[in-house]
Amino acid sequence: MSSAAPSFLARVRDSLQALHPAERKLADFMLDFPGELASYSASELARLAEVSNATVTRLIKRLGYQNYDEARRLVREEKQTGSPLFLADRASGIEKLFEAHAEQGQDNLRRTFARLSEQQVAAIADALLSARKVWVTGFRSSHAIATYFRWQIFQVKEDIHVVPNAGDTLGEYLASIAPQDLVVIFGLRRRPLRLDDIVTQAVASGAPVLYVTDELVATRGDVRWHIRCACAAPGPLDNHVSVIALCHLLANRVMETSGASGRDRLTAIEAEHDAFGEM
Repeated sequence: MSSAAPSFLARVRDSLQALHPAERKLADFMLDFPGELASYSASELARLAEVSNATVTRLIKRLGYQNYDEARRLVREEKQTGSPLFLADRASGIEKLFEAHAEQGQDNLRRTFARLSEQQVAAIADALLSARKVWVTGFRSSHAIATYFRWQIFQVKEDIHVVPNAGDTLGEYLASIAPQDLVVIFGLRRRPLRLDDIVTQAVASGAPVLYVTDELVATRGDVRWHIRCACAAPGPLDNHVSVIALCHLLANRVMETSGASGRDRLTAIEAEHDAFGEM
């Protein structure tokens, strides 16, 4: 599909006013649960929307697709972008919801940690501690995780920064990165279009790069470490249990490795907490 082609949802929305009542009923159903088109046959979709098979065929052609299979294939591609609207389905809220989320979280943890080694974790912890400065970045949901990761490591490593700050550009920080630094990039879906370029520029700085993504991103060979976290979920939102667990694992390893200097900083922080009565 060309990047300039209108999305499935855009085609449906733009056609609403010209649709006959049965087609409008189907279109409204599609707008509520667009991802279901990727899972069901034309007959199944007609039954769920309570319209005829002929209505499905007419609407699909009106939207500019040659046939239902073409539309379903393109919806499946759009579903991979991670939009909650495409990932939602009418089965949400079914019984055993808690068990489904718990089991998926545990499976994500197992799959993610199975790809890690003690040597890899130790090397990353050493790099975090020895770097002149650590630069951490992430966008959308990844920004919150980047901030959390920085907060944990900051307890024993002072020169760690989440960038860019409000009002700044990322280029202003990329120009400051030195080979003695470490760059940590969280790239969980849905990712901004220019993220690949950002990773490339970070690599070009000469600093080692830790890249943390979901499994849908192909392994990059130009970064020092690329950790692909399992983020599958039974609902419309990705499950980031394994990503948070990775942050905990690295933060704990950093604290253990920091030795006397890390304990001195932790002691100083606690002394300030006591002085201000903050905790």
